[in-house]
Amino acid sequence: MFIGREKELEQLEIELNKKSKSAILIYGKRRIGKSTLITEALKSFDGIVINHLCVQSTFEGNMELLYKSVSRALELPNVKFESIFDLFDYLGNQRKRIALVLDEYPYLKESKKRKEVDSYMQRIIDNLSSNIKLILCGSYISVMKELVEEDNPLFGRFSQILAIKEFDYYDASKFYPKLDVRSKIERYAVFGGSPYILSNLEPGASLKNCIIENLLPETSIFHTYIESIALQEIRKNYDVRILEKIGNGRKKYSELISALDIADNGYLDKQLKSLLAMETIKKEFPINKPNDKKKQFYSISDNLMRFYFTFLFGGKSVITTIGEENYYKQEIHPYLTDFISLRFEEIARQYFMRQAKLGKIKNIEDIGTYWYDDQQNKKSGQFDCVLKSKDGFDFYECKYYEKPMSKDECEEEALKVKDIIGIPIRKIGFVCSGGFKSSSNKYEFITGEDLFEM
Repeated sequence: MFIGREKELEQLEIELNKKSKSAILIYGKRRIGKSTLITEALKSFDGIVINHLCVQSTFEGNMELLYKSVSRALELPNVKFESIFDLFDYLGNQRKRIALVLDEYPYLKESKKRKEVDSYMQRIIDNLSSNIKLILCGSYISVMKELVEEDNPLFGRFSQILAIKEFDYYDASKFYPKLDVRSKIERYAVFGGSPYILSNLEPGASLKNCIIENLLPETSIFHTYIESIALQEIRKNYDVRILEKIGNGRKKYSELISALDIADNGYLDKQLKSLLAMETIKKEFPINKPNDKKKQFYSISDNLMRFYFTFLFGGKSVITTIGEENYYKQEIHPYLTDFISLRFEEIARQYFMRQAKLGKIKNIEDIGTYWYDDQQNKKSGQFDCVLKSKDGFDFYECKYYEKPMSKDECEEEALKVKDIIGIPIRKIGFVCSGGFKSSSNKYEFITGEDLFEM
């Protein structure tokens, strides 16, 4: 069953069914659903589909396999061509519409010297016949992003570019629609928005069982996914301790330098830039201090990866010694609520982003956190979720509670916002997973149920 990606699917179907030629670029992390999206979109394509997977081999080895894929799709004997250009000339002379998918294009790209294969593709796309739809797809994000940079031969050649991201909390919940609100929040906070991960979770299992069965055993499907797939490229080229030090929190550059106990000689800066390009980490600024490097933080992008580095990284020997059940009770359960609470703040921000895109809230310029410095009272801190508009700010405090939030708690939190001096405050609100004990005309209340009603 195909879930989510409605906008991307519509865009891809429209492009595939145009009468003109198309060169499409699709990229995203491994197991994020790229191939599933392409397969679903191609169901509407009236023509022959050649779905080819590039491999880690020589250019000649890749060409041999590509020719076999073409021969199989066109129901021909094993045809060989003098060059890749001859192949596309042959396809262009067919009286049929043809969609050719080159999956994991980085393997083909890296089979020759830098940008040589991209130059081949430039010539191919420039001379592409109108009956051909060419899709380049790949999981190595930093490599795929190079294709749209100005100094790359393929710059400006694609008629459509799709960057496939993880599902947000709302689309992720479609994989477990019968769970209660709290369980939906927990699932997303721990396992994130990868369709591959979500489709392999038992829909009705408890969070505890999902963690113990799917993450803690060394041979479990998710543990293997993280160790062998998600971290494969990172371990080869980057200091994985950076992710360990970030963990469930957000770290400044100076904090990472101190935690890693390394010299500030440009090494960390280079590593962070690469991890940002890979979308393994993300850079965060308060919306009121976008250019203040002292308020710049780094965090891990993916919830499952964040959980791994918070609770599992380096814990193999302990798990082996005391067993999965005891490890969960000792090392995970006591800290799990705090872990989910921080992720709940992100869920709230995603909720408002959805509301803005749906047009349910107007004139929003930015959504994020807000940093305040009260020098007079020697206080500083950050508000969880703030919406910036042309005429002021909306402040929302987020609470991951099992029980309803009381009126007194709301008043106490509201005082912190009212202490901010010098900015227009349009609205104060609260997002509480457990709901509220009473209603109020002074504040906006958003319950856990509200988050999943669009």
